[in-house]
Amino acid sequence: MKDDNKTVLFEQMPIPKAVLQLSIPTIMGTLVMVLYNLADTYFVGMLNDPIQNAAVTLAAPVLLAFNAVNNLFGVGGSSMMSRALGRKDYETVSQSSAFVFYCSLVSGVVFSLLSLIFHTPLLHMLGAEPDTIAATSEYLKWTVICGAVPAILNVVMSYLVRSEGAAMHASIGAMSGCLLNIVLDPIFILPQGLGMGSAGAGLATFISNCVACLYFLVLIWHKRGHTYVCIDPRKFAFRSRIVREVFGVGIPASIQNLLNVVGMTILNNFMSSYGSDAVAAMGIAQKINMIPMYVSMGFSQGIMPLISYNYASGNHKRMKKGFVFAGSISIGFIVAVVVGYFLGAGALIRMFMDNEVIIAYGTRFLRAFCLGLPFLCIDFMAVGVFQAVGMGKHALIFAIMRKILLEIPAIYILNYFIPMYGLAYSQFVAELVLAVAAVIVLVRFFAKLEKDAGQKEKVA
Repeated sequence: MKDDNKTVLFEQMPIPKAVLQLSIPTIMGTLVMVLYNLADTYFVGMLNDPIQNAAVTLAAPVLLAFNAVNNLFGVGGSSMMSRALGRKDYETVSQSSAFVFYCSLVSGVVFSLLSLIFHTPLLHMLGAEPDTIAATSEYLKWTVICGAVPAILNVVMSYLVRSEGAAMHASIGAMSGCLLNIVLDPIFILPQGLGMGSAGAGLATFISNCVACLYFLVLIWHKRGHTYVCIDPRKFAFRSRIVREVFGVGIPASIQNLLNVVGMTILNNFMSSYGSDAVAAMGIAQKINMIPMYVSMGFSQGIMPLISYNYASGNHKRMKKGFVFAGSISIGFIVAVVVGYFLGAGALIRMFMDNEVIIAYGTRFLRAFCLGLPFLCIDFMAVGVFQAVGMGKHALIFAIMRKILLEIPAIYILNYFIPMYGLAYSQFVAELVLAVAAVIVLVRFFAKLEKDAGQKEKVA
């Protein structure tokens, strides 16, 4: 099966148009995901109960842990599929997608069972105190114990669909669930509706993820014969090449997210010692900071199929142009957002909870978080290139540097010298160092590609 539309996008379409066609739907999808995360915080915040808001914040590391599975199979699988498309190896594309789908399904089931069995120890590990443990438990029941499978599958399937350039379909799937979540949140959370509080936010998320899963399943069935994405169980097998290449990129990406979970858990535990007001303020600031962060992530993930395809096909000049164009737009946008966030931090926090103590905390937290955004953007773009071309080891090294060597030690050190407020600057310290390292590695990588291309031309 040959799809000329996909070939045109990857090989012939002007770089700005190709980058925007892949990135804008991806950004839209990620932004809607942020909006539904913000919706949980916003509608729970309307209860004006710091305990309910703290529950959503404390549970965040577990939901972030889903990304370890999403990246293992979604990032690893989509990178391999796009590179296989570039080599015109369509059978490998189908086999890879079936392998990724069923491994994700099993992982979601295992995630749910482990969360159920170790529910109480998990709550204590997250930093839940006697006043927040009940609300956190109810939120986790719906989002994790019941919701792990649909939460993981809908993200992984969006990666599979995006790998062959269908970024709009991938984003529509994500947006369908997210928009439903925004509609259901006030119904389930607020006293005017079912009055379930944070548990209602969890239930809304569970239902929304189920709807998103259904969309992707129907899409893949409808496009059968016109897509390389395949979830036919007969295509599933543990073929050594597929396992090696998927895990080669996916495991470093997964470890990166697991380390993010560890870092967030440590941060929340430190913050818990300052009370539920501080935890709630930190959670609101983190959610607001996620908006530009996810735009950067959308650019880096959106151009991955273009980079993977052209890297595998040998068109390194086109690959580099796509990267430079996407990076310049992304960084320019982030710098503008940082200025706006720094000046309007207090007003943004007040939108979510009209509590003077929380506004005071949150304003300082948000200003600290936003300073690291431009450097985070550079890091996302670099890691996106590593994942796209199969340089899993580089992505792993950056993940270890970000959390183990930089951010986690910074949490301890900054909290010692600047109690509580220093915690919010740990990400800025880590991303600043990583951004410098990213620029050095990328310059060397593209220089090596140009050198190798020059040598091939001489031989020819």
